[in-house]
Amino acid sequence: MAGGKLSARQKMINLMYLVFIAMIAMTMSKEVLSAFGLMNAKFVRANELAATSNTKMLSGLEMKAEEKPEEFRVASNNAKKISTISDDFFKYIESQKAMILEKGNFEREENGELPSEKMDKGDFLDEYWFTGDRLTKEGEAFMERLNKYKADIKAVLGNDVKYQIAVDNFEGRFNTDEVTNNDGKEQKWLDYHFQGFPAIASYTKLTAMQNDVKATETNMYNLFLGNTLDDAVSLKNYTAIVVPDKNAFFAGEKFTGKVVLGKYANVTPTKLSVGGDNLDLSREGAIDSTGAARIEFTVGSVGEHDVQGQFTFLEDGKELPIDFQGQYVVVPRPNAATISADKMNVVYRGVTNPMTISFAGVPDNKVSASAAGLKPISGSGKYEMRPGSGREVTINVTGTLDDGSRVSDKKTFRIKDLPKPLGAYNGQESGAKLPRNNVEIGRLTADFGDDFDFKLPLNVQSFTFKVPGKPSVNVNGNRLNSAAKNALRAAKRGDIVQFINIKAKAPNNPIKIKTVTAVSIELAN
Repeated sequence: MAGGKLSARQKMINLMYLVFIAMIAMTMSKEVLSAFGLMNAKFVRANELAATSNTKMLSGLEMKAEEKPEEFRVASNNAKKISTISDDFFKYIESQKAMILEKGNFEREENGELPSEKMDKGDFLDEYWFTGDRLTKEGEAFMERLNKYKADIKAVLGNDVKYQIAVDNFEGRFNTDEVTNNDGKEQKWLDYHFQGFPAIASYTKLTAMQNDVKATETNMYNLFLGNTLDDAVSLKNYTAIVVPDKNAFFAGEKFTGKVVLGKYANVTPTKLSVGGDNLDLSREGAIDSTGAARIEFTVGSVGEHDVQGQFTFLEDGKELPIDFQGQYVVVPRPNAATISADKMNVVYRGVTNPMTISFAGVPDNKVSASAAGLKPISGSGKYEMRPGSGREVTINVTGTLDDGSRVSDKKTFRIKDLPKPLGAYNGQESGAKLPRNNVEIGRLTADFGDDFDFKLPLNVQSFTFKVPGKPSVNVNGNRLNSAAKNALRAAKRGDIVQFINIKAKAPNNPIKIKTVTAVSIELAN
């Protein structure tokens, strides 16, 4: 509608169109506000009906308590406590609703109804309950009162297993955890539900909360009467299950495990006995978050054993015992360590010997090993052995069991010197046939052969070169010098030239290397 020059008539039409849109928006807003007012009226009527019904049920419980005190006296007393707690909180909410009318200067219509269409602002409630990203003292007081109501109701129900589902449903009905808003951000419960809303919306939400209070009363009274609306569950059809921490235990070790009910009901027992002995449920870790109870006792001899006991719970104010039975297996304590060289059954002097050391039945982090030249490296049970002097080395191994006791073992390994290196010329082993030119420019090498699994490179330092009928020539390095080449030129086709007295060293390793085996090469021309 904007842009360009408009005639006076077009400007008038555009203005009328904008006014029309504004009127529609105002009408929609009034309809929404009126709808909140209608919802509030329905909640008020439902609360009145619930109050009447709850009063009758409370009276019915009192009569049953007089007729059958052993069966209904506790239930009637609990119902009275629920009634008092609920009435107090209901009245508190009513006071907060009155505060909204007072601070917003809202007066009811002549017929007693709320002025819903006028209750479109909620700034005064925002200022009363909120300040920045925090709650005011009044806002905190509201949350404290709500949490007190929840705690008081749950205190009445206690740990009776028959009320467990009712407690869970009650928690869901009055859940005040933080809420994820449309932007994906966490927001406090009171902020999410009340900040920035029209007064009529907040007023109606409080009336709805009063309805939750009345609904809670109704559910609890029905529960006490045995006509539960929340599915209370009896444990008589459940089976107690023994779940050991592990399948086998060492002789004399403490058995540790859990006794749980089928379906893992979140129920706290009042008593627990194993083999006729009562266990202390007040000890640390005796009961976990799922209601499972941990059992501990000293296991018997090696073999299969039964474990029997009794779970006791509170139901309808009476103790309900549930027997349980299970089995466990005791295995002998480990008394021999497993020690093996990763490469061979002996260890070699002058090289790093990788080793794996473990103790059967003991975690690697609870195993330690010691010996001259032995040190741990990264990896489960991994070590390196660099033996020094002598012909043997003994490795001592200690393992710590779960109960803190220690077991130990040892094993002795033979220490061997490095084997004699094998010589090769131009990549050819002794006995090969090479052209004269290849011999002249070739290179002498040494290694320990394929049968030696360790990586230890060698450099040839010197050797003696011998041609038939010619004096021997001493050479430094790994190639023929000029004197050796002159001797080679005098050799005939088919002559055997020899590389003897070969000396080699390992780089960066002071270990003494044995004399390298001699190499004989036949001249092909």
